Amino acid sequence: MTRSSCAVNYKNAGSYDPAFFQEVFLMPILKLAPACKDYLWGGIRLKEEYHKRFDGPRLAETWELSCHPDGLSLVAEGPLAGQTLARCLAEHPEWLGENGRRSGQFPVLIKLIDAAKDLSIQVHPDDAYARLHEGQNGKTEMWHVLEAEPGAFLYCGFDHEIAREEFVRRIGDNTLPEVLRRIPVKKGDTVFIPAGTIHAICRGIVVAEVQQSSNVTYRVCDYGRLGADGKPRALHVAQALDVTRLAPCPQRFDFGGHLGRCAYFTADLLDAPGRAVCDGRSFLSLLVLEGEGTVACGGETVPARKGDSLFVPAGSGEAALSGSLHTLCTRI
Repeated sequence: MTRSSCAVNYKNAGSYDPAFFQEVFLMPILKLAPACKDYLWGGIRLKEEYHKRFDGPRLAETWELSCHPDGLSLVAEGPLAGQTLARCLAEHPEWLGENGRRSGQFPVLIKLIDAAKDLSIQVHPDDAYARLHEGQNGKTEMWHVLEAEPGAFLYCGFDHEIAREEFVRRIGDNTLPEVLRRIPVKKGDTVFIPAGTIHAICRGIVVAEVQQSSNVTYRVCDYGRLGADGKPRALHVAQALDVTRLAPCPQRFDFGGHLGRCAYFTADLLDAPGRAVCDGRSFLSLLVLEGEGTVACGGETVPARKGDSLFVPAGSGEAALSGSLHTLCTRI
C-alpha cells in the first residue's frame, strides 16, 4: 500500500528548464518508455513478447502511460528523450486537452500486467475515501485480456451478497475465494472493476489495464506468501472492511459502444488502417497490443510495434494507423 500523493506537481517532476522546451522541436507524437515493476507474481512475457527491456528475472507490470510519482513514464526517443512525461506536461499543459486541464492532475494510468502467478485478492477505495485517508485518488479500472492460458480465470466481486461478519470470518479462515465471482477469460475479453469491488487477476493471464492515476491497494488475501524480506506480505483488512462492496458487482455495463467508459477515461480498440481524431478536448494514448506499422499525425510518421506506447497531444488532429497495428486507444 502506497501513501504518496498522486497530485503530481509537473514542474517538480525532474529538473525543470523552460528554455530547454522552448528550443526543442515539439513532436506531435511521443513514444514512451515505461516504469517497470518486478512484483513477485510476475513473469517473462512482457520482456519476451512485448519487447520490454528489463534486467531482472521477472517483470510483473510496465506503467506505459504514467505521471504517478511511484512510476513515471519517460519519453523514449527524439529531442525530449529521457524527460518524464510529467515534465513535458509541466511546460505544455495544453497537451492534456480541456478535460485534463480541468482535472488539475494527470487522470489516468495505463499498464501491461503479466500474472505468472495469482495476484492477491484485493480492493481499491473510491475517491472520497482515498483522498481522505491516503492523499491520492481512488481507483476504478478496466482490464482487456491480451493472453490467457487454457482454464484461466479471475475474480471480480462476490457471487452473492454477504454480511460483514461473514466477510471477516472468511478472511480469517482463508475461505474468501469460495464466495467470489469466478470469471473464465480468454483473449479479447474486457472486465470493468469499479472502485470498491474485490478482485484478483489469476495466473496465466496478461492484461492491458486502464485505471485512475492511483497506487492505493488494500490486500485482503495473499495466500500466505512471503515478500522479499522473507516475511508475510501485509494485509489491509481494516481498510478493506471500510471500502468493499459486499453485494455482487454488475455483470454488464453500458459503455455507449466503447470498450470501456467512465468518468475518468474512455477506451476503444483501434486497428490499422484506422484513424482517430485527437481534438482539443483530450490527448490520445495508443498502446500497441499486436502487430507493427506506423502512426502518422501532424506531418510526422512514427514506426510502432507490439508493446509500444504512444502519446499524441491534444489538438494534434487526425492520427492514422498503417500496417497490422492493433491498439488500445484511450482518451479522457
